[in-house]
Amino acid sequence: MLFAHDIGIDLGTANTIVYLKGKGIVLREPTVVAVNEKNDPPTVVAVGNEAKEMIGRTPGSITAVKPLKDGVIVDSEITSDMLKEFIKKAIRRSPFSRARVLICVPSGITEVERKAVHDAARNAGAKYASLIHEPLAAAMGAGLPITEAVGSMVVDLGGGTTEVAVISYRDIVTAKSSRVAGDDFDEAIIDYIRKKHNMLIGERTAEEIKIKIGSAYGYDGEGAMDVRGRNLVDGLPKNIEISSEDVREALAEPLGRILETIRSTLENTPPELLADIVDNGIMLTGGGALLRGIDRLISEETKIPVHIAVDPMDCVAMGMGYSLEKGNI
Repeated sequence: MLFAHDIGIDLGTANTIVYLKGKGIVLREPTVVAVNEKNDPPTVVAVGNEAKEMIGRTPGSITAVKPLKDGVIVDSEITSDMLKEFIKKAIRRSPFSRARVLICVPSGITEVERKAVHDAARNAGAKYASLIHEPLAAAMGAGLPITEAVGSMVVDLGGGTTEVAVISYRDIVTAKSSRVAGDDFDEAIIDYIRKKHNMLIGERTAEEIKIKIGSAYGYDGEGAMDVRGRNLVDGLPKNIEISSEDVREALAEPLGRILETIRSTLENTPPELLADIVDNGIMLTGGGALLRGIDRLISEETKIPVHIAVDPMDCVAMGMGYSLEKGNI
């Protein structure tokens, strides 16, 4: 059977990236769907960037939702509708009915969760769908020598999960998936400001704080920023100033859980492969790798060199692209 398209989808909790064989990455948008709850059943109003702009700014009947949580699908129907819209954007007017789709999944996913991803792709219109483990795709996209009998370690810091894996000779030797990642950073900042300042901020503000002054380790030129939210005492608007040190304090707990996942994986690594990792270092991929100082923190805690991949947010999609271009689907 001839297939019209070979498509790789990095279906992330925070962002979805689509790779089209022969063209490269053709779409990168937030994994967000705006739904009209008035209709029965609820209908999709917008997806991606357009839907994200609606968060916190829509009438009561329109809700902006994230159909994935902690790297897995929580609403199959909405996920299928979202994928259908993303793929329409990616392939334009070409037929999707004969497409083959490769989708990444967390290494710790259950059979039920795997089936949900597979069914979502098929319900979106794919003729054929297959899955690839996220850390394997990330390692390929980061250029690690996974086809050699050498131990390589990748830490993929996504929006919903952190995937830690040791890979050798085309396969995962040991891996651990932790459901703590970039979204937890945002939630930690929200919780910190609520508890310390009696002020409520939204997800968009928390993400802005993380990007502008967030860090996992002290850095030169640390600063502060004014933050506006709602006073939880009287319900009125309130302004505070928050510093880089404050944000580091807020992120200490989720960062500690990520470090524990890395340590646990290292403890389960065969000695010969562990020696390779000590020599070659740990590779960081995913959006969380962009948090200032996270490489330095992990290196200091593990005593192993840590490298950040080039374009870390695109590594999983590029790894799937590598598989597609080689015909490994």
